[in-house]
Amino acid sequence: MEAVWVPLAVALIGGPVMWFLTRFDKRNTDQHAENQKVLNRIESKIEKVDERLTDHITWHIDQK
Repeated sequence: MEAVWVPLAVALIGGPVMWFLTRFDKRNTDQHAENQKVLNRIESKIEKVDERLTDHITWHIDQK
């Protein structure tokens, strides 16, 4: 008789736990996508600053 209750208890406990973990994983994936967008914007801004700085340094070198 105990063998019938074990799978039922596992299903009742494991089902909601797996549902929660699935929701957490989806939310985590969405957050990673948003963070990647921000990092890409930061990278493009850094590249622009790098180009401007290189041009400025070149200008100083040419002035000598």
